[in-house]
Amino acid sequence: MIKRNNLRSSTEVKVLAQHIRMSVFKARRIIDQIRGRSYEETLMILELMPYRASYPILKWVYSAAANARHNMNLNEADLFISKAEVNGGTIVKKLRPRARGRSYAIKRPTCHITIVLKDKSKLNYF
Repeated sequence: MIKRNNLRSSTEVKVLAQHIRMSVFKARRIIDQIRGRSYEETLMILELMPYRASYPILKWVYSAAANARHNMNLNEADLFISKAEVNGGTIVKKLRPRARGRSYAIKRPTCHITIVLKDKSKLNYF
């Protein structure tokens, strides 16, 4: 989704990924490292992080930059991550059969990830 902010005349590109099968705490550990960094620095950090959750986040950051380049003709070198947040989603519940006719509940957490990229060259400071 592309959102234009008319108050500051800056352009921002927003990526919202919902119902991702990942723990909120595991995703926040990665998102906290990339918040406020430039696009190129973010790509380097995410490629070198040893966590499994960094690969989907890398794909969404790359997708947001591709949307900015294709839809708004923005330069990727001028982009930075202005906002990155992780919120909890619904919990997928399953039942696993156990001995003697009993069942065991399995709870799979999901999360919603929001990443907003802005262009440094088009920022207006009041």
